[in-house]
Amino acid sequence: MTASSPTSTPKLSCKHVWKLYGKGADQHLRNIDVAGQGAAEARDLAQSIRDEGGIVASTDVSFDVLPGEIFVIMGLSGSGKSTIVRCLSRLVEPTAGEILLDGEDLLKVSSKELIDIRRHKMGMVFQSFGLMPHLNVLENVAFPLKLQGLGDKERLERAKRVISLVGLEGRESSFPSQLSGGQQQRVGIARSLAVEPEVWFLDEPFSALDPLIRRQMQDEFLRLQQELHKSIVFITHDFLEALRIADRMAIMKDGAVVQIGRPVDLILNPVDDYVREFTKDVPWELILTAGDVASGNAPPAGIKEVPASTNVADLLPYLASHDSGVAVRKDDTLVHMTSQNVIAALASGVSDASAVKD
Repeated sequence: MTASSPTSTPKLSCKHVWKLYGKGADQHLRNIDVAGQGAAEARDLAQSIRDEGGIVASTDVSFDVLPGEIFVIMGLSGSGKSTIVRCLSRLVEPTAGEILLDGEDLLKVSSKELIDIRRHKMGMVFQSFGLMPHLNVLENVAFPLKLQGLGDKERLERAKRVISLVGLEGRESSFPSQLSGGQQQRVGIARSLAVEPEVWFLDEPFSALDPLIRRQMQDEFLRLQQELHKSIVFITHDFLEALRIADRMAIMKDGAVVQIGRPVDLILNPVDDYVREFTKDVPWELILTAGDVASGNAPPAGIKEVPASTNVADLLPYLASHDSGVAVRKDDTLVHMTSQNVIAALASGVSDASAVKD
């Protein structure tokens, strides 16, 4: 994962977005401060709307997605995560707020302009593969390019290129019924990538797959991101999945964002019991990096060198057979890490402030 720094100009911004349904939804618009209310005021307003028979699907939701970042939104069923990703693309119309793509408010563009933005700047993948059963793989992937008006030659060349990218060479003539679930999802991913989107929305794309296939698709997704560097909003209810792929993440409850941060920040500093419940069973070795647990001592000469961002879990097999440990490069400095450093960090629960550093 190679997200831009937090100081980067956002590619996509969701600003104080509300989505209301049901009785009296429109009349509550006058009470919504689109410039932003305090969290307590927003909660009180949402509750008053519910008390009057309205449904609050999104409550004053705000976040930024940086260029090249995988931003994960997660929560339990009914938390509002799928609603907000549909608001981002205006598949669902927000009641209030702003959705900014490169600084342009998508809620103010015309229907014609929105269609053009969806066709050329957005890619979308959902849990339901949505493949057209009467079209083969090549035709399914090329279909959105036909809507763009591309000629036959360019359309097929681009479709073949993304089919290769997702590892389906040789299956171009296969129909969806002839493919496994994982292969069908790859077709869906290829189809969304064919338009060369600037932002990519994925709503629980792997949750219908068997666990082994799901992990393979996560690996494939991360490989694609290393090549493509898309700005991605990824929806999941699985914290371990979020942990594997997220640069930053937001946790939602009852339509509102509870906490935003890096996975390690949410695990180490949950703001409440709801977030703590998500993170309590996460193995520490999955979140710790070599830079988190390395000592401040200089390493012996000639030992293996690794970046500070290397995951501890990936180093455990090596450390088990190399008592000398590894040299960890942190900026311009080499520090030492051994299996004893890892054991000490795990034993302490990384509770002391020196155990985890940004």
